[in-house]
Amino acid sequence: MRVFHGLPRPADRRACALSIGNFDGVHRGHRALLQRVVEVAQQRDLAPAVMTFEPHPREYFAPEQAPARIANLRDKIEGFRRVGIDRVFVQHFNRDFASLSAEQFIRRVLAEGCHARWLLVGDDFRFGARRAGDVAMLRQFGSSCGFTVEQIAPVLLGDERVSSSRIRAALSVGNLVLASELLGHPYAISGRVLHGSKLGRQLGFPTLNLRVAHRRPALHGIYAVRVHGIGPSPLPGVASVGLRPTVDDSGRWLLEVHLFDFSDEVYGRLIQVQFVQKLRDEERFDSIQELTAAIQRDADRARAIFDRAIA
Repeated sequence: MRVFHGLPRPADRRACALSIGNFDGVHRGHRALLQRVVEVAQQRDLAPAVMTFEPHPREYFAPEQAPARIANLRDKIEGFRRVGIDRVFVQHFNRDFASLSAEQFIRRVLAEGCHARWLLVGDDFRFGARRAGDVAMLRQFGSSCGFTVEQIAPVLLGDERVSSSRIRAALSVGNLVLASELLGHPYAISGRVLHGSKLGRQLGFPTLNLRVAHRRPALHGIYAVRVHGIGPSPLPGVASVGLRPTVDDSGRWLLEVHLFDFSDEVYGRLIQVQFVQKLRDEERFDSIQELTAAIQRDADRARAIFDRAIA
């Protein structure tokens, strides 16, 4: 897989089958769309490709009203790779890009920049300044720009559409079962282990610290977790996703993981934290002693969850 931040240089362009979207979470609906891209690319000897945006367009236009993020960019790209996508165009969403007219987007970005020869979009796809472009316009320009257009119906779970919005709603209330059904796999966050303040170690609960890249993660609170990427099998633990209000007033989000019976230093290691069950919301405590007691209760509850799973 090749990942381009922006459009590829002329020498790197290759005719492709392309889909466009935010793809937050790369859920079951997204994968149905992407699998169709891969299928057509194989049939037509094209590169299976995706264009996605960073930041989310709504983060650019109205940051305070932007949706919470399900996945970081690393996890999104990994989701593309697993489906078989060969090229990813990560388009920086800025003022210049947002001001492109719908026709400019078709000609400069899709036809010239991406070298698209076949395009797959959802039924509600809009593009260009003021969202003026639609599927009918894509079809209108497609013949002169050298690509054909296909639409795909939404994927349903029960009677409702599988969507990033439904996953965000499930994660916001700690409903990991529904989130996993919509995603098609357990919810997880990956990242590299960072150096922290070492407070957890001082309290008797050493933690692995991962940066949360976005201001509004879809999930927050205290969880029982499994961590992949350290040993031959996943390691159980307890994790906090939040702002650490008892010890930090910076407003910086952090994912902290305490692994049971584990104290090795793994700084720089890329790990994946899989969320198993929510234990409680994040709280502010009046003292470090109260915080320590709460962490101990959380660890005991998480251990009990894993013990029941083994029994």
